This record gives sequence, C-alpha cells and structure tokens, in this order.
Amino acid sequence: MLRKVYHLRDLMNFAADSYGEQAAYLYKEKLGGPYLPISFNQFRQDVNSLGTALLDAGMKGQRIAVIGESRYEWIVTYFAVACGLGVIVPLDKELPVQEVSALINRAEIGAIVYSSKVGKKVVQALDGNTEIKMICMDLDEDEDGIISWPALKEKGLELRRGGVDTYAGMPINPEDFCTLNFTSGTTGLAKGVMLCHKNLCYNVSALYSYVNLSDPCGDSKICLSILPMHHTFEFTATVLGSMHQGGTVAFCEGLKYIVKNMAEAKVTYLIAVPLIFENMHSKIWRQAEKSGKAGKMRKALKVVRALSHVDKKIMNKTAKLFKDVHAALGGHVKFFIVGGAAADPVVTNDFIAMGIQMVQGYGMTEYAPIICLNPTYAPKAASVGLPLEGTEVYIDSPDSDGIGEIMCRGDSVMLGYYKDPEETAKVITPDGWLATGDYGYIDKEGYVYITGRKKNVIVTKNGKNIFPEEVEYYLLKSKYIEEVVVRGVPDDDKEDLVVTAEIFPSRDALEDIGNPEGEELKALLKKEIDAANEQMSIYKRVKRFTVRDTEFEKTTTKKIKRW
Repeated sequence: MLRKVYHLRDLMNFAADSYGEQAAYLYKEKLGGPYLPISFNQFRQDVNSLGTALLDAGMKGQRIAVIGESRYEWIVTYFAVACGLGVIVPLDKELPVQEVSALINRAEIGAIVYSSKVGKKVVQALDGNTEIKMICMDLDEDEDGIISWPALKEKGLELRRGGVDTYAGMPINPEDFCTLNFTSGTTGLAKGVMLCHKNLCYNVSALYSYVNLSDPCGDSKICLSILPMHHTFEFTATVLGSMHQGGTVAFCEGLKYIVKNMAEAKVTYLIAVPLIFENMHSKIWRQAEKSGKAGKMRKALKVVRALSHVDKKIMNKTAKLFKDVHAALGGHVKFFIVGGAAADPVVTNDFIAMGIQMVQGYGMTEYAPIICLNPTYAPKAASVGLPLEGTEVYIDSPDSDGIGEIMCRGDSVMLGYYKDPEETAKVITPDGWLATGDYGYIDKEGYVYITGRKKNVIVTKNGKNIFPEEVEYYLLKSKYIEEVVVRGVPDDDKEDLVVTAEIFPSRDALEDIGNPEGEELKALLKKEIDAANEQMSIYKRVKRFTVRDTEFEKTTTKKIKRW
C-alpha cells in the first residue's frame, strides 16, 4: 500500500525516491514531434533548482501567479513556489485581459510566470506595473526586464552545486496556505479558495484507497493530461495522483489531438470531464452505424452484460471483443475516471462492457477537490461513489425523498475564501462542515447521488422542486440534441414557472436525415421532447423550447455556462 504523504515536498520526495528514473512526464519539443521523457528524479532536481533561484531573488513569502497551457514548466513552477517558498496562484489562460488583471490585483502577486502564448495578455493585464516581476517560460535569456525561466532554473542549479541548498530543507507545516485557486465565474463572482498542503495531500493519499492506477492497467501507467492545469480536479487527480502512484503524465497537444496523442503516448488511463467521454462515446457509435457494425455491437454488449451477472470478472475480458473500439482510442487504454459534472450512466456502462473500467467521482475546489469516488472494486454507474476514507458526508434537511444539500467534512476542507470571512462563514459551519451547494441523497450502502445544483433548482408554485439536470439528462438521450439548458421561465397567465428548454441540435445527426430546418426541425425536436417527457413526472415536463444556432458558451473545463 502506498505511503500517506503530508505536504507537497513530501509527495515529490516520495515519488523521486520510489520511482527514480521512471518517466514522470512525456512532453514534445514541437507540435507533431515525438514524446520525450522526464524522470521523477529530474523533476525533483528542477523544482529544487527553480525554488533555490526564486528564494535567492527575494521571493520568499510572496504570492506568485502561473498562467499558460498545460506543460512541464507549469508544474515545476507550482511545486517550486508551493513547497515552502510562498503561495502559488494558478490563473485560467482563457480569461479575458480585464479578468486576468482583476485577479492579479486581488491576489496581490509579486511575480507572474507565463508562457509565450499568453505573453501579450499578461503584458496588457499588468498595464505597465513594473513592481510585479515577469518570468517567461520560453525566453532563453533575460530581456527588457523580463526574466528567463530556463536561465533562472539554471542559476538555481549552479547555486545548489556551489553548496547553497537552503530551499530544499525549508520546513513545511502541512497546514500552511500554499495555493490560491479562483473558482470559475466572472471577476465579481470568482472566489479565491485558499488551500493548504494537508488539503491536497489528504486527497491524494485517500484516492489510492479506491483507485489503483496500475489496476486494471497492469505495469504501464500513462495518463494524458487534457484538462487545464489551473483546474483543481486536473491538478489533484491527474498530476498529484499520478505522481503518488508512479504514473506518467503526457501533455496533450490540444483537444483535436486527443486520440492521436493517446496512441503516441500509449495512454492507459484518462481523467476528464463527462463531455470528453460523451464525445468519444458518440463518435464510436456514429462510426459503428456508418460501418454497419452497430447491430453486432449492441448484441455483443447484451451478451457481456448478461454474462456479467454470472461472472463479474467477465468485464475485464471483453477488450478483444471490442478491439475496434480500443483501436479507435489509441489501442492501450484500460481505465477512465470522470468528474467535474454528472456522467451519463449509459456512457459509463457501455465503456465498462467494452472492456474499459470507468468510475465517476465528485468534488469541488473548496475540498481540493475530491469528496466522493467510486471504488474500482464496487462501482455504481449512476452514483458519484462513496466518500473518501476519512471524509464524512451527510444530507442536510432532506425532503420526503431523502434529497437535501450535501454537506462534507474532513482534512480537505479549504482554509477559507481569500480575504472574505463573510462568504467563508456561509459555507463552512463552526464545527467544520462544508456546504457543497449541491442537492443529492445517499443510498443504504452509503453511495452518494447528485440530483442538481441548489442554485439551479426550479421551485413551482405548489412547492415542487425540479432539477434541471435531471430533465436535461432525459432530453440528451435524443441523438438529435447535442446540448441543452433547462430553466424555469415565468408564465404570466398562471403566475408560475414553466419548464423551458434551450436546445442546440446535433448537426451530425441532422445531416444524416437531410438537415431539416425551420418548422420541420422544430417538429422533429418537439417529437423528441415529447418522448423525454413521457419518462418524467407531469410537473417536470418541458412545456416550451427554443432552438439555438451555436453551441453554449463553456468554461475551460467544458461545463456549459448556464447564466
């Protein structure tokens, strides 16, 4: 069993001591080039070298921002700052200039580390502020007041070779504030979540109790990093989780290169949001329909599921039966972890039956982030899993169906919101319970189920609660609906809320039937909505709908922005 780790340097040292010259990361020097390895030992050396240089430059105790695409230098910067030097502030590279500027000011940073791809944005966001040091990942030498990241790291290495090694031995208290993560939302709504070493390392240590990345993957443990690094789910689960278990993280070149990179890096496990897996699932079935193999696949899935009732291990022996599916996903993948939003049980069950283990988890930035996870040995596709070992969960003020707000408590509860004690008091009770803002229930075996966000709930005049996420789930079963957002819209006549759906149709599915438009398209969608309504109680049914021509705006983690 893996050792429990207590702070980020403890994690880094454990990984280097345990896995040494194994590849910690796979990167590319240029787009389309071969993947090149960086060992766990090299990673530790680079972190200590950069940290030494930053300490020598007088940055002890400062808040330092990092912004850019997911890459090795990003992770080295995170660790170098967080491991006893100061507080790391990860920023979303997709934010507009004015929001980056606002967050820089709110965080009161002393330096910003950035990639050349966002260099122009950083310069505009700083707006001539020369007090904040600029450190560029892609600059070979210092230039015009901008510090070269490679040169800085090399300077730290030289200092260490000369006997200056104060940084690597600096004491770290597990409860030290080490990272400031801003939640998604506009500048006015984004909250600064303060996390400490204990928050992150408890999550990583507890993760292993439910998910062993080498099982069912065998000896090879390689993950493709798809989600942005500033997102806590990606950083904790993919980066820290892989580091703890000796997994290799390969950097994805972009969303359109996912399958290509999976094949090149020989990826065995993937950690991502539902939309990524739903797109994979959709493409697999679309290709099966076009090739005439869909019927055969459905029969095979039916047989596998029937046999699984007799022998649960049959699910681990079906890869050969679905070899075309595995080939389409790079040829090596064995394991999916999904989080960040509710996963479709149909997608989960299909992948499992096809020989790819898939488990769903649940969390939030304020819990660093994993609260619940399905253990690989006993998953439930419709559930977000069991609370992590050491995490307590209960349902506050449950209704007659057992549904109420999910509350949790444990070592991963954040320190609080940055300089916002009033908002902190709204979500953390005096005895340490964190209010998640999510509604759900717990079954008799302790598995947690999410029904929807508290702020999204539609409350009708007669007191009925309608969860938009549930209605959207039934609507999305239609192959003609790509995306949908359900809201409660005031009905002036009845002085009540009417369930209304805004729909973005599936262009691929519509193309197969001649691209209907106008009234013909509305009639088709009306038929699909009627079919979905038949599966729901009368008060939950969609009464009105609109059709949109473009996709919904999304966050960088591919969640639809509802408001």
